[in-house]
Amino acid sequence: MRERYWKARSKKEKTQILDEYCANTGQARKYAIRKLRAREDSEHKPRKKRKPVYDGEVTAALARIWEIFDYPCGQRLKPLVERETDRLRDFGELSISDEVAAKLKRMSAATIDRKLKHQKEVLHLLWSRGGHKPGSALSQKIAIRLTDWDTAKVGYIEADLVFHCGASTLGEHVCTVSATEISSGWWEGEPIMGKSQDRCSRALREIRQRCPFAWKGLDCDNGGEFINEMLYKYCAREKLEFTRSRPGHKNDNAYIEEKNWTHVRKVLGYLRYDTVEEIVIIRDLYRHELRQYKNFFQPVMKLQSKERIGGRIKRKYGTPMTPYQNLMESKQLGEEAEEHLRFPSSMRRFSSSTRYTSSYSFSQRRGLGTSASASNFARTRRWSASLRRLAKRKRQHVVDVIKAQYAGIQVSLLSTQPSGPVRSGLLRRPDLTRSSYWTTLPNGIDEAAMDGSHQ
Repeated sequence: MRERYWKARSKKEKTQILDEYCANTGQARKYAIRKLRAREDSEHKPRKKRKPVYDGEVTAALARIWEIFDYPCGQRLKPLVERETDRLRDFGELSISDEVAAKLKRMSAATIDRKLKHQKEVLHLLWSRGGHKPGSALSQKIAIRLTDWDTAKVGYIEADLVFHCGASTLGEHVCTVSATEISSGWWEGEPIMGKSQDRCSRALREIRQRCPFAWKGLDCDNGGEFINEMLYKYCAREKLEFTRSRPGHKNDNAYIEEKNWTHVRKVLGYLRYDTVEEIVIIRDLYRHELRQYKNFFQPVMKLQSKERIGGRIKRKYGTPMTPYQNLMESKQLGEEAEEHLRFPSSMRRFSSSTRYTSSYSFSQRRGLGTSASASNFARTRRWSASLRRLAKRKRQHVVDVIKAQYAGIQVSLLSTQPSGPVRSGLLRRPDLTRSSYWTTLPNGIDEAAMDGSHQ
């Protein structure tokens, strides 16, 4: 039909063809004209795709930087890419060309998120589950505080307790006392065995000694480990403002709840830790590599303003900076504290390594170097991986020992509480510390390590 239409010599012939076509098909005349006028070679062709600006080599380098700095979002990663790409190349952490480096620095935050979409799907992790029971009658004396903090003042702390109990809360297990400073985002952690008031209070005092700023207030949830006479009197004696959140409202402690995931769960996971050897490893990690990596190399974003537009709230954030930079920018630290932050004595831990000797001298001249960040990250990942392997091996070891000693007794309870004491009166927890299983761990560990006296 189209060929006849194009070969028609007069308008009258074309009119007859159109009448015939419309009568047979029932299509509109104008549509039929457009359809018959179109040539076969003018069919729609797929649009030629533009050559990608950021190819696979750029994406691979971006993913490496994203991993080194513990998977931040695009807004937090952009200033890190601009500032740290050249230094990572100098220290041998990135092997890329000048062209790739220039493309990395030119990427916007939105492009970074798009390029890392696949990596984020692969590395997707489950969020933490759990909660605390309401506190005692003492909570009536402690004021409730919401999230209305004055972020311009340094020294207000939010604290929380993170359980490492695995699938069951029976028996004693390791808990992490996690604390963060509201204004700067500075974080400290201390592991304790169980959740007794005395050990939790001592852990908070240990954390306070490590903080480079003076405490002005302490905010916590309604758990009995915090809401007790011991901590209440301590805050009154030290003239600290002691407040608590509303029961059942975790968003009241939004600052520390965020850190519980990024600083504790992502490192230690959800396995059960309940031995002296494990608490020694966790304490060493919290006091050295992890706190240095999170406080000196992980940028945080501070909320500048909120504006309600109809049913939406528009939030504006400041330039992402590390907790160390926030503290130095606040000008609320003394000269001695600032000098200690610029040249922390704990960084000498890395000077004995031949790989990081040059980077340590560079850190002395310019604060803390990026190579130390990569070192802290690598050591943190190795420690957390070792802990997870120990917990899994210990789980199987406990099951094997119990089955061998009590072949005729049901051990199904062990599958839900693998290493906690079984309160049936028949089964006793085997003494794992005397087993050949621990021959690869440090010797000379005593019960004092459970209370924090082991250094």
